[in-house]
Amino acid sequence: MYKIIILIFIFSFNTFAQPDFEERVQKGIKEIYNIKFEEAEKTFRNLIADYPNHPAGRFFLAMIDWWKILLDIENETYDDIFFQKLEDVIFQCDQILKNDPENVDALFFKGGAIGFRGRLRSLRDSWLKAADDGREALPIVERAAKLDPDNLDVQLGFGIYNYYAAVIPEEYPMIKPLMIFFPSGNKEEGIRQLRNTAFNGKYAKYEARYFLMTIYYRYESNPYLAEEFARMLVEDFPDNPSFQRWLGRIYVRQGKMQLADSLFKDVLRKANENFYGYNFPASLREANYYVGYNYKLNNEPDSARIYLQRCVEISEQIDKDEESGFLINSILYLAQISESKNLFEEAISYYERLLKMRDWGNSHSIAQYSLKRLKR
Repeated sequence: MYKIIILIFIFSFNTFAQPDFEERVQKGIKEIYNIKFEEAEKTFRNLIADYPNHPAGRFFLAMIDWWKILLDIENETYDDIFFQKLEDVIFQCDQILKNDPENVDALFFKGGAIGFRGRLRSLRDSWLKAADDGREALPIVERAAKLDPDNLDVQLGFGIYNYYAAVIPEEYPMIKPLMIFFPSGNKEEGIRQLRNTAFNGKYAKYEARYFLMTIYYRYESNPYLAEEFARMLVEDFPDNPSFQRWLGRIYVRQGKMQLADSLFKDVLRKANENFYGYNFPASLREANYYVGYNYKLNNEPDSARIYLQRCVEISEQIDKDEESGFLINSILYLAQISESKNLFEEAISYYERLLKMRDWGNSHSIAQYSLKRLKR
C-alpha cells in the first residue's frame, strides 16, 4: 500500500556540472543496487566533497540506508538515520530554492526525499503522515516536470502515481477515503510511463524496472512480463538478494521449479559466504522453503525435511502477529512427509499443530481429513 506515495527516484543534473559528475553518480547508483554499500558511501561522500552545493550526494547517501531497510524490513535500526538524512536533503534543497525557485535539481531531489520519507512511514503503518508526504511531494514534482518536460526520468514518479492511484483503492478499500485528496490515476498510462523510463531512462530505469516487475507479478497476474524485468535486474545486479528472490518467486509462479531451485540454492550459498543481505532471516526462510518444497516435489523426502525444518525454525523466530504462509505450508509438508514414511505419530502431531494455527489456503480441511484417516 505504501506505493500510493509519490516515489520519485529522479536524477536530473545541473548543466554546469563537470563531465565526470554524472559518471560518478551512475557508478554510485550501481553500487547501491548491487549492495556494495561501503563503495557507494565512498563514492557519494567524495561527490559531496567535490560538489557540496548539489543535493545528489546527500540524497544517494540516504538511499544506502533505504536499501539497508528494504533488505530487512522488520529491523527498524536504520529508520532514524534515514529520516535525518532525508531532512538534510530537504533542508539543502530549500536553501537552493530560496535563491533559485526554478532550480530543477533542487525540486527533483526535494520531491524524491519527501516521497521516500512517506514510503518508510507507510511501511511503519503511519498512513496519515505518509498521505501528507504524498500531498506535499506531488506539486513539487509537477512543478519540476513543467520546467523540464523532456526529462524521461520524471516519468517514473508519474508512472508510479498513475498506476497505484488507480489500483490501490480497489485492492485496499480502507485507502479510498485518503484518495479523495489526490488526483485520479490511470493504470494504462502509468504502465506506459514506467516502461518508457525502464527502457529509455537515464538514471531511473532500474527503479522503473523494479516497479514493473512487482506490478506485473502482484496486480497484473503476468509472471512472464514480470520475469522480463526481473531478469534485467538480476543480470545487472547479481548480488542483490531482493532481485534474486523476486526472480525465484516468479519462476515458482510459472512452475519453473528447477530454475527456482537453482536460484534459491545460490541465495543460500551467498548467505553461507556472508554476502550482505542474504543471511537475513526473511531471505533464509524463503530460500529454505522453496528448496525444501522442490525436494518434496522430486520425491526426495529426507532432503526436503532438512530445508523445511529450517524454514520452520526461522519462521518461529520472526513471525510476530500471526503465523506466516511459509510456516503453515512447511508444517503441512512435514506432516505429509512423515505420513509417507509411516511415521504416523509424528504426522498426527504436525496435523494437530496445523489446527492450532490460522487457516492458510485449505490447511485446516487437509489436517482434519488427514487426522480422521490416521486416527481410525
